[in-house]
Amino acid sequence: MPLDFLKNLDPKDHKPAYGGLDIIKYIGPGLLVTIGFIDPGNWASNIAAGSSYGYQLLWIVTLSTIMLIVLQHNVAHLGIATGLCLAEAATRFTPKKVSTAILISAMGASVSTSLAEILGAAIALNMLFHIPVPAGAFLTFIFVLIMLLTNSYRKIEKFIIAFVSIIGLSFLYELTLVHIDWGATAIGLVKPTIPQGSMIIIMSILGAVVMPHNLFLHSEIIQSRQWNLENEKVIRKQLDFEFFDTLFSMIIGWAINCSIIILATTSFFHNHVMVTELEQAQKILTPLLGNHSGEVFAIALLFAGIASTVTSGMAGGSIFSGLFSEPYDIKDNHSRLGVLISLVFAVLIIFFIRNPFQGLIISQMILSIQLPVTIILQLYLTSSKKVMGKYVNKLPTKILLTGVGSLVVYLNIKLLIDFIF
Repeated sequence: MPLDFLKNLDPKDHKPAYGGLDIIKYIGPGLLVTIGFIDPGNWASNIAAGSSYGYQLLWIVTLSTIMLIVLQHNVAHLGIATGLCLAEAATRFTPKKVSTAILISAMGASVSTSLAEILGAAIALNMLFHIPVPAGAFLTFIFVLIMLLTNSYRKIEKFIIAFVSIIGLSFLYELTLVHIDWGATAIGLVKPTIPQGSMIIIMSILGAVVMPHNLFLHSEIIQSRQWNLENEKVIRKQLDFEFFDTLFSMIIGWAINCSIIILATTSFFHNHVMVTELEQAQKILTPLLGNHSGEVFAIALLFAGIASTVTSGMAGGSIFSGLFSEPYDIKDNHSRLGVLISLVFAVLIIFFIRNPFQGLIISQMILSIQLPVTIILQLYLTSSKKVMGKYVNKLPTKILLTGVGSLVVYLNIKLLIDFIF
């Protein structure tokens, strides 16, 4: 089993009951994934989208979230059915050169993710306590490292759930302070529109919602809910519970991301204010929305940064340990080294970033560029009978995943064309 506390469990003694309370107890892995796509990188992308284009880019959040549900459910399916995370499966079932190249690129995506998370928390500390961004990044790094090295997975999961709750309540409060055009919001959520010059922001939103490191992370942490890999009935129930957890958690993330765009639209776009940095967003919010809105914004950003840094560090540990065909275990040197690579390199890069807001957006765009590689790997593994056995992807799932991967590739090509021309 990938998580150390599961190794001593006797499957016969730990069969789940299937009442309503058990479904509630199952919720958790999906929320850890959710915190990854309501991270500071998302905040920067969403604020840029709302302040520059109003409600017009809400559709990409809806589309990205639908894609995310499909991909996260499928990769969790891999973890439940095989007992392997995506990185372990890649090492075991693909040629070594291929798996090594893919996982190294995934580690790069993990570093890019951690950069955004740590940078966001550092910006929040600067907003609240005027701590310089590099010092704030170092403090965030130390705090998250202590959390990862000293707390069990289940304790971290509870922290994350608390953080998500605080962030959600913060934005509910912010939305009560503004006037929303619900008609325009409804149209924006479902009508694809690509305004001139918006492609970089569209790709940054896609990369910020459908994140490569979350696919690796979800396949690992979902196994904290496994009871018996040999009992087909139990596995089927786990798949049902997992889908509820994923769907519930992703909808929460979708609502928070949409709230940020709506808030940026009503506060900045309608007032003809172009936001170029998160600090500016806080300062503008205060006179527009009231004395406490800026503080609420900064506190929510701090919690989002810390919580998402924890999950990006865990993902880095899972990916790196997968290079050695090992599960994530914070007591293992390979997992620890993966966590350190993800976090330390991110902090070092932050010291050389001149424009933190632009750095957040670019980091998310980098994720969208690596994303097709991870999606192709996932599609190959979950469509292989050798890997999945009787739980291999059915034809409709293969078609759906191929469509998602093709759309991501198309958007990346369009982004490249926009850059060149």
